[in-house]
Amino acid sequence: MKRCVLITGGAGFIGSHVVRQFVNKYPHYQVVNVDALTYAGNLENLKDVESAANYVFEKVDITDRARLHQLFEFYQPDGIIHLAAESHVDRSISNPLAFLYTNVIGTVNLLEEARLAWREDLLGKRFHHISTDEVFGALGDEGLFTEETKYDPHSPYSASKASSDHFVRAYHDTYGLPVVITNCSNNYGPNHFPEKLIPLCISNILENKPLPIYGDGKYTRDWLYVIDHAKAIDLVFHEGKNASSYNIGGFNEWKNIDLVKELCKQMDVKLGREQGTSERLITYVKDRPGHDLRYAIDASKINAELGWKPSVSFQEGLSLTIDWYLENKDWLQKVTSGDYQNYYDEHYSK
Repeated sequence: MKRCVLITGGAGFIGSHVVRQFVNKYPHYQVVNVDALTYAGNLENLKDVESAANYVFEKVDITDRARLHQLFEFYQPDGIIHLAAESHVDRSISNPLAFLYTNVIGTVNLLEEARLAWREDLLGKRFHHISTDEVFGALGDEGLFTEETKYDPHSPYSASKASSDHFVRAYHDTYGLPVVITNCSNNYGPNHFPEKLIPLCISNILENKPLPIYGDGKYTRDWLYVIDHAKAIDLVFHEGKNASSYNIGGFNEWKNIDLVKELCKQMDVKLGREQGTSERLITYVKDRPGHDLRYAIDASKINAELGWKPSVSFQEGLSLTIDWYLENKDWLQKVTSGDYQNYYDEHYSK
């Protein structure tokens, strides 16, 4: 029987790379991309695979249980890769209920549909839940998050993701649902929505706009190249141990201010500008509430058990990312102007 993998949030930043990974690598799979196409969902991210014989898109909000049930009945997926989520911390502070509905209730809707659909036969089934390192809270100057780190979320976003992680584990412990969880560090790379730090700075440098840095800029994050993350998800989905969790990190810790200065340096070279031109755009802004000082992932488990490791250093990945944005200015313009939201109506509406 042909395997069917349902990928939620597949038109988003990370999701689009996971969809592409599965469509291209597994032509014998049916890949169903399920996305509500909120502001961060962009089907133009998937123009290169939208005509593939093993790919189909379904515009569905995971908070809509009735539509999810119809999807499960029609496609009968035996694999779910769950990426659909509200993910921007600032937005969670201003609108926490949106994060509750999508990240918690939406996840439970999926778990419940999987439980009902698979209750007669769990063989070959898998529910892969993608989460974040932010569920672990903050670190001091030393130490790393491991799979055993106690949960300590500090923002509405991280609290909603922590809750969804607990529900996934509860469905395994209570109903025997075959699950895996991955917690990743900050992703970067092509197709990143420009509300996030790296694409925002790239866009602002191109337009000579200020580069906003929270507080003193010394907040530290581990950065993971999104294509490496997609490959890790593929590996865990197929080979990860049932009921296990895996931390996925880039072994690339950077303070925000040092990251932005490295970005400015590379941008000046690529744009043929005098060194220091872009750095003069750096502007310190008021810190956000509950800002965690440092995140850092220990990805040794996935390396030891499954052989995964990042393929590029941060400087290499950043260079590839900048090159992609410089080569795809039309994509960036459509996103910043909002024109990308017309793509669904133009290409999918009947």
